[in-house]
Amino acid sequence: MRLRRTAVVFAVSASLLTPAIADAAPAEEAWAHSVTVTESALEGVHGTAPDVTVRNVLTVTASGTGLRVRLSNPFGATALTVRSVWAGLQPSTDSPALVPGSNRRATFGFRHAVTIPPGGSAWTDPLPLSVRRGDHVAVSVYAPGSPIDDHTFPPPETDTPGSFLSTGPGDAGANVPGTAYGPFSRGVLWWVDAISAVSAARGTIVALGDSITDGYNAFGGGPRWTDVLAARIATRPPGRRLSVANAGISGNTVSVQPNPYDPTGQCCGPPAPLRLDRDVLSLPGVRYVLLLEGTNDLGGGDNAAPAPASQVIDAMRTIAGRVHAAGRKIVGATILPMCNAAGSAKEQARLAVNAWIRTSGTFDAVLDFESVLRDPADPTVIRADWRTDCYHPNAEGDRLLGESIDLRAFGL
Repeated sequence: MRLRRTAVVFAVSASLLTPAIADAAPAEEAWAHSVTVTESALEGVHGTAPDVTVRNVLTVTASGTGLRVRLSNPFGATALTVRSVWAGLQPSTDSPALVPGSNRRATFGFRHAVTIPPGGSAWTDPLPLSVRRGDHVAVSVYAPGSPIDDHTFPPPETDTPGSFLSTGPGDAGANVPGTAYGPFSRGVLWWVDAISAVSAARGTIVALGDSITDGYNAFGGGPRWTDVLAARIATRPPGRRLSVANAGISGNTVSVQPNPYDPTGQCCGPPAPLRLDRDVLSLPGVRYVLLLEGTNDLGGGDNAAPAPASQVIDAMRTIAGRVHAAGRKIVGATILPMCNAAGSAKEQARLAVNAWIRTSGTFDAVLDFESVLRDPADPTVIRADWRTDCYHPNAEGDRLLGESIDLRAFGL
């Protein structure tokens, strides 16, 4: 039997230090994508890029050929002027060195430079570069004087994504030994927000969420739950695989409201409905959206009161409707316990939202994450040995979430 190869998204970044004319996304008829989403996380960094090269590092979640990279300028007030982009394989985040012979110079419509207007993005032309699941891809970008405008919380404790900055001026993208670069900055990406390639995978699952998806505080020796899911799917026959893209942003809200943690609105990315098109639906090969959000809405903070259940439900219903209208399926996950007292308004709201997720029929499938991690002795909290604080699973908690997912929810 001949496998149909399509363009899938391998890596995706829901927010980033962002910022020829920007080109369109790869046509889905020709590509079945495996996508990887990426995130930048330099909280409060805003201004203009210095005269350095940024070597961004991402990990792919499926194997493929004909690599393409998306650069974006979602928050910049001025154009992002990219002078040079290189992409190669990196053996380890311990060093900025690349695998000899793997580094390729990217083009945009057969030109080395591209100008991306505010709010825009650009895909590179396909590169003669093949990747295997788990490979680190280093995308070196030289864009001095371009806007950087970060909208994220502090970085997750992950090996990737992250980046190296060159220690001197000029374009260091062709530097294979890595001698032109300084130390690794975990969780920080500049301008690169997606990687795609032609793959035997049938498409992509995009996990849309907050810090629980992003991986903040989740580590101490293990992968995120989305990485566990990707590893499980990778054991399926090639024609029965999907790539998994992580579009989580720490502090993000599922409803359109003031961010609970930052009155300036420069934290935590746009609310999920406002970033749904850019971070999810615009990506090639997306077949499923996995929604795990609402904790920050229901919890509230200094800059926003706790949201009522109806607000969170309305937002989820809107997101599901847009996903379905785009011809994709959406899987809903229940909200984890948050250490709110039994009978309190916050706890009652969380329980009401979860009851709606389970029973409303809005979602094509439901993952009951709450039931996986709650403490049987006190269901208002995550079990102590599976969490780092009241909200976030630790490495063991993430492993349990990833292992608990019924792959039939994704037609596998």
